[in-house]
Amino acid sequence: MRLYNTLTRGEEPFAPSADNTVRMYTCGLTVYARGHIGNFRTFVCLDVLRRTLKYLCGYRVRQVMNFTDVDDRTINGAQKAGMDLRAYTDQYIAAFREDMRALGLEEIEEMPRATDEPNLRAMANMVAALERNGHTYRSDGSIYFKISTMPGYGKLARLDHQGMKPGARVDSDNYAKEDARDFVLWKGPREGEPSWEFADAGVPAGRPGWHIECSAMALRLLGEAPIDVHAGGIDLVFPHHENEIAQSEGATGKPFSRFWVHVEYLIVDEQKMSKSLGNTYTIPDVVAKGFRPSAVRYLLLSAHYRKQLNFTWESLGSAEKALQRLTDCLARLDLVTAPGSHPNLAPQIARAREAFAAALRDDLNTAAALGAVFELVSAVNAAIDTGDVGLDDVAAIREAFDDVDRVLGVLSLRRVEDECPPVPVDEIERFIEERHAARRRRDFAAADRIRDDLAARGVLLEDSPTGTRWKRK
Repeated sequence: MRLYNTLTRGEEPFAPSADNTVRMYTCGLTVYARGHIGNFRTFVCLDVLRRTLKYLCGYRVRQVMNFTDVDDRTINGAQKAGMDLRAYTDQYIAAFREDMRALGLEEIEEMPRATDEPNLRAMANMVAALERNGHTYRSDGSIYFKISTMPGYGKLARLDHQGMKPGARVDSDNYAKEDARDFVLWKGPREGEPSWEFADAGVPAGRPGWHIECSAMALRLLGEAPIDVHAGGIDLVFPHHENEIAQSEGATGKPFSRFWVHVEYLIVDEQKMSKSLGNTYTIPDVVAKGFRPSAVRYLLLSAHYRKQLNFTWESLGSAEKALQRLTDCLARLDLVTAPGSHPNLAPQIARAREAFAAALRDDLNTAAALGAVFELVSAVNAAIDTGDVGLDDVAAIREAFDDVDRVLGVLSLRRVEDECPPVPVDEIERFIEERHAARRRRDFAAADRIRDDLAARGVLLEDSPTGTRWKRK
């Protein structure tokens, strides 16, 4: 596989460094609000990367995705809500897990919270190591990283060293892009803020800065540097990932990560997402508009991860239609009854498999991979139309789609959704029988009412020579 490495600004052959196991760290959600579809573009694309490494490349994957549950935004949010920090962030962690399941993300091996005691201790130990190595100074009860002690600082973001501000420091966890200053590692205690003390490590009472959290959790849970992949949204390149490199390499004396993978922005109606514009849609917002999470997943992986993706309600509707083409093709296979196989199909299936795998191994080109899938859909539909599909072909076609979906994860998600339709299955089946009875007595108006009522409730009926089947709208 070849992956684009933000650190080197080029595609490079990728393989894990040891034991056939990819050690991958993903910067997760800062849990001060429910995650939005822009966040989930990153998480869906990285889920496809994870699946590609496992199912196409044959590697084991050990992934860590964190929850940032202590930083300026979570503390401010908890204070405004009049809640304990842990209880405040619990609700958004629960919502994130719910949205992960809705979008079909695979279970991740480790999903640590920054405020778990072992992680806080790892942060304190890293701060202590940085102090020993001469990369810090103390001021007003806080401990800062001194960027002038790290000659390579700025290599990920390609910062201009002349534009850096030696001696100037920043206390905020979030600050202006390109504003390279000494940054806080450990914040001194403040009224109303949570505080921890690790006297045995020489770290005074206070709390961690945002950047130290990921560095410490990555190395605690994935082992010695360098890890294989560090990934996240493109907005994290600076300052967050740049500062992670400085901390980790300053503490260990080793490169932090071999590959840096960043997913481009999701924009909405050609505009950047913004609360002021009211376009930071969540998964429940999308579902309330009548769309299904499987269509969201399809849309989010439909473009190359290093290209911006423009979200519109029309594009989500197009994603739904594309996904319906896939499911309708598979449903047509149920109508095949002829035995045997036809020689033309096997080479087409093999070509589609090869093109799909090649596209994903080429820097996770999901757009080209989907193109290969729809070429197979067209070939299968044409063969069904001409009667050139046998039951042996059906088995091979279904196996190919199952293998494709192990990586894409859209068809399996659609099946899970179909198992929980908006109308109970026994009720749907009863309505179908009532509709059949109405048609037998030639009461077509009653039959149409049953069909239209189910459609209004999100269930479509499709008639065929072999009977009536239903599907979610």
